Amino acid sequence: MRRLTLGLLCATYLCLSLIVALTLWRNGGGWGAGVAALVGGLGLCFAFHGLIERALETGAIKGDVEAIREAHKILLAQVEALDARLGEVVDDMAEDLHRSEELIDEVHMLETLVERMGRRLDEHGEEAAFPAPLGGDARQTPALLEVVREALTENRVDLYLQPIVSLPQRRTQYYESFSRLRDETGRVMMPAEYLSVAEPGGLVTAIDNLLLFRCVQIVRRLAKQDRKIGIFCNVAMASLADESFFPQFLDLLTANRDLAGALIFEVGQAAFDARGSVEARNMAKLADLGFRFSLDKVTTLDLDLQDLSRSDVKFLKVGAEYLLEELTEVDGRPVLRSLPDLAAEDFTTLARRYGVEVIAEKVEAERQVVDILELNIHFGQGHLFGEPRAIKEAVLTEAGPPPNLVRPQFARRAAYG
Repeated sequence: MRRLTLGLLCATYLCLSLIVALTLWRNGGGWGAGVAALVGGLGLCFAFHGLIERALETGAIKGDVEAIREAHKILLAQVEALDARLGEVVDDMAEDLHRSEELIDEVHMLETLVERMGRRLDEHGEEAAFPAPLGGDARQTPALLEVVREALTENRVDLYLQPIVSLPQRRTQYYESFSRLRDETGRVMMPAEYLSVAEPGGLVTAIDNLLLFRCVQIVRRLAKQDRKIGIFCNVAMASLADESFFPQFLDLLTANRDLAGALIFEVGQAAFDARGSVEARNMAKLADLGFRFSLDKVTTLDLDLQDLSRSDVKFLKVGAEYLLEELTEVDGRPVLRSLPDLAAEDFTTLARRYGVEVIAEKVEAERQVVDILELNIHFGQGHLFGEPRAIKEAVLTEAGPPPNLVRPQFARRAAYG
């Protein structure tokens, strides 16, 4: 392209010189003047062309310099972005290291529980520490106990979640967590099967706190997905009263206090009413960290709502069937048997004034939903809205490694489905 432009310019210069030379010759200048004008014109034209070419070359060089500067700016921006990304990676590694230290603390805490249980068995004997369940065979108790102990030491404790939905939209707002043990064949053991031997020996504390560990993992995963969903997690009053365990438990929750809004600790109504000063004081320590509480296994609605409010109990789970059995009529208006002076639909309104939200649990039929809505209840739980489902181990490992409940030299790897 440049050669074509150069050729056209040269032809233009030659034409101009010929025109000037012919003009002088025709005006009487003679051949000498014409030739001189031709040569001189060509010289001037090529000199002018040199100036133009140098100007173009200078402009091209300036353009190249500007392009180099722009490329340099882009390179600097990319280097800065890479440096920032490397900084984030380093921060993530530091956070993962911190999380790993927390997980190690949890492993040590759970290990202590199992070791204490083992010492108790060695000192008092299995049959003395774990009496046979009512109506059960005492000869089967040691075998069942061994199955439970193996499930704990082999980390065969699975987490199940059941949705708690808003009404009437039926949109999942919370989950309740459940623990299930598996024997060496992979068969799932229901709580009614293993609690009869787990409760007398303090194994429920180990199970509940392993469940808490899994709940923390799930909440972390939900937080990474920016999902604002809370999980109800059972905690035994025995754990809250345990002087050697609770400080470690409190340290773990202090390190994870950013999850306070997503973890709700659940205790039974009878256990809550029978709590002592130690349990109440330790519940207050958890409340100071921002954690909330829920009461389930409700057997009466004649509650001290002020006491619930002072204890940071924010949820009250009442069985749907129990609620409907409580309904009766006085002077032609529906009331609750436990609170005959209060209209049935006003009970939840009164509870909300104290910061307590009522949840109807064990909802099994559509007809129950209609009655629940008439009682002004905003949340429901039960098989009608979703059965408890097991959380796959792959989901848990994304949030952190599963713990071993005994020292590594005695631990065996657990197989998860």
